Amino acid sequence: MAMDESLLNWHSEGKIPPTLRFYGWSHPTLSAGQFQKVHKSINFDNVNNYHCQFVRRLTGGSAVLHDNELTYSIVVSEDHPEIPTSIKEAYHVLSKGLYEGFKNLGITVDYAMPDRSAMKEKTAVCFEKAAFYEMVVDGKKLSGNAQTRKKGVLLQHGSIPMSLDIEMLYDLFRFPSEKIKLRRRDAFQSKAITIDQLTNKQKSFDEVKDAFYQGFQHGLNVTFRPFELSKQQWEEVHHLAETKYRSEDWNYHRLLKESIKSV
Repeated sequence: MAMDESLLNWHSEGKIPPTLRFYGWSHPTLSAGQFQKVHKSINFDNVNNYHCQFVRRLTGGSAVLHDNELTYSIVVSEDHPEIPTSIKEAYHVLSKGLYEGFKNLGITVDYAMPDRSAMKEKTAVCFEKAAFYEMVVDGKKLSGNAQTRKKGVLLQHGSIPMSLDIEMLYDLFRFPSEKIKLRRRDAFQSKAITIDQLTNKQKSFDEVKDAFYQGFQHGLNVTFRPFELSKQQWEEVHHLAETKYRSEDWNYHRLLKESIKSV
C-alpha cells in the first residue's frame, strides 16, 4: 500500500511517468477500504486465527481478501488526454487492459452494468457485488477494482484472484448469526468466480502476470518499459509503510477517532 501511494506522490511531483505495477502477497491479507468501519464488519479474532495480515487501503470500497491472486495498480495524471473526468468512464477506459488480459487467458468476459437496486445494496465483502465496468462471466464477478484521485493523480488498483478460500473469507467478517453467515457464504458461489475455476487449471502467478502485462499494453495502446526504484525511493516507501500503513491509528482507529470528534 505504501508503494502505491509513493508512486502517486512521485507522479504528482513529476518525478516519474505513469506506471503500471503488478504484485502478489506472501501471506493472506485483508485490505479494508479507506472509509470502511472495520470494527463493525470485520472479525479480528479470526483475522488473527488465520494468521492473516490486515491493512487499510488508500482507496475506498469494501474489504478484499488478497491471497492467491495478481494485484495491479495504475498511476496516471488526471490531466492525461486518455483519462475521462468521470470516475465511471475512467474505470471503463482502464478496464480495457483487464478485458484483454482475461482474453489472453482464454476467458471471455463482460463489463458489469449494475442497476440502481444492485448499487444500493451494501456489503462489507467486495466480491459479493460488481461495480460498473468490473469484469464478470455469466454475471459472476471475476475481478475487483478501487480508485482514488489525489494531488491531480488517479490511482486505481485491483484484485484478480486465481482462486479464493471462501471459508476463510467469510470467517473474517461479522454476521448477525452463524446461520446468516453460512447462507451468505453459500450464495457467494453464484456471485463470484475465479480464473482457476474458469480454466479448470491452476495458473501460476507469472503466467497470469504476463497475460495482463500484454493485455494492458494492447488494451490501453501503450508500450511499457521497466522502472526500478532508487535507494532513496525505497527508503521513502519503507518510511511510509512504517509510519502509516503499519500504524494502528491508520488501520484500526482512524474512522473511530473521526467519529468521536464529530459528536
